[in-house]
Amino acid sequence: MPGIVKGKTAIVTGAGRGIGRGIAMLLGREGARVVVCDVGASLQGEGNDAGPAQQTVEAIRKAGGEAVASTLSITDPKNAEAIVKQALDAFGRVDILVNNAGILRDVIFHKMSWSDWSDVISVHLNGSFNMSRAVAPLFREQGSGAFVHMTSTSGLVGNFGQANYMAAKLGIMGLSRGIALDMARFNVRSNCIAPFAFTRMIESISAQSEQDKKRIEAFQRMTPEKIAPLAVYLSSDAASDITGQIFSVRNNEIYLFNQPRPIKTIHRADGWTPEQLVTELKSTLAPSFTPLERSEDVFNWDPI
Repeated sequence: MPGIVKGKTAIVTGAGRGIGRGIAMLLGREGARVVVCDVGASLQGEGNDAGPAQQTVEAIRKAGGEAVASTLSITDPKNAEAIVKQALDAFGRVDILVNNAGILRDVIFHKMSWSDWSDVISVHLNGSFNMSRAVAPLFREQGSGAFVHMTSTSGLVGNFGQANYMAAKLGIMGLSRGIALDMARFNVRSNCIAPFAFTRMIESISAQSEQDKKRIEAFQRMTPEKIAPLAVYLSSDAASDITGQIFSVRNNEIYLFNQPRPIKTIHRADGWTPEQLVTELKSTLAPSFTPLERSEDVFNWDPI
């Protein structure tokens, strides 16, 4: 089967539904052999169901591709190693890892429980680390490999009731950057995508106002499959010189995000006292403060 990733093997987490399924399907159509990972849990991370992963595998095979399923939880490092071993046993190598799996436990911060926090961190951030660490030795040895991690504008910009999710997704940005720096010498690259798509995670958002309802209607036009082309491109040799970057896909739009850098400075040769900061800090730096915005405040126009 011809394609931009022909002959490569990809592992895609959270590939039973939504964005992960769309990426896995396109990887298969573009010639990659795919390990479809999904525990089949609810949006909150509860329960197990082998059905979603197997359904994606069957769809890839029906389209002429090769795929196998895994229902192991990526929150356990040993499971991550077992998933990589399954890929090697089935296809002989691993070239691509797409870290997509995630759950939601949305709650206002002062009511957030430890489990709300730790479970979200465990799946998103720890799971991405576990899978990345499990494939890293292979990528190093073969002198090639591509990581594609899913971050979120909730982490890059902000949102209400998602301190856990925001911390996890911003952590994934740091993880991706760290991998890119550490593994560049081995011709291994690592990039992030912040996806806009109508998935179970978006369906769970409460639409209380007319503005919220219009926002949900706009999201419904942004299907999970819209994310897949960029993910597949970043996984391919055509993107061999792209690493350490943060992209976003919003329907037919693709964005490149900036990354935190100093934007303004104040200086005193003899150092600062609290009293001097009272008189000088706000007057100089406040015009450049980042406002408390949500993702929808920044992306405040209809998707194209």
